[in-house]
Formats: sequence, C-alpha cells, structure tokens
Amino acid sequence: MSLHAGLEPGDGLDFEFSIHRVPAESIDGLEASVLWATEGKGSEDIGVHYFERLSGTQLSQRPLQEPRMLSTKLPLCPLSYEGRLMKIRWCVRLRLFLKGGREISAEQPFYLGHVTREV
Repeated sequence: MSLHAGLEPGDGLDFEFSIHRVPAESIDGLEASVLWATEGKGSEDIGVHYFERLSGTQLSQRPLQEPRMLSTKLPLCPLSYEGRLMKIRWCVRLRLFLKGGREISAEQPFYLGHVTREV
C-alpha cells in the first residue's frame, strides 16, 4: 500500500494496492475503505467515508498482483487531531476475507488537513 502522508480537505485520494502471497482461490472477498476513528478517553467513534466490497469472483477476473485503484474525494471534516485526551486518525483499510473464516487486515494512516496538536 502506498499513500501520501498528508492530504487537504476536498482533495482527491487515489490509492493503489495489489495482493501478493495469497492464492486467488483462497479468497472470499475484499473490503476497501477510507475511514476515521477517534482514540482516547471516553467512547471511541468510527466514521466510514468510502467503502467498496469485491467478491472473490470479481478479484479473480484479473491477476491479484496487478495494481488496483481506489479513488474518492476527501470530506471537509473531521480533520486529523493529536490531543492528549483524544485523537482523530484517518486511514485506508483493506480487509481480505479468506475461505475458512480467516481475515487479513492492513491499514495505511494519513493526515487530513494540517494536524492540530494540543500543547
């Protein structure tokens, strides 16, 4: 997975990924999402900005190692935040669902906006 470290609200996010070392016949599906989550004191929230699910059949229509593109326009908020009591973090998440119930997950974090840090 590859992604720029910082993006601005309203920017387009183009994210390229490929799958290696997993045989196509062992895959049930893939979920790709762009999301934000809060961390810290109190309840934690999650918001999904973009979501796409591909079935094993859809994935097998071309080689897994061939790059695939995820594209979306980023929202205006919430912006990334790094506070002492709370943080807002953005990431692209890929979840690969394997036959037999196993799951492989990978996340690529990024900042939305200029990161505000509590001093």
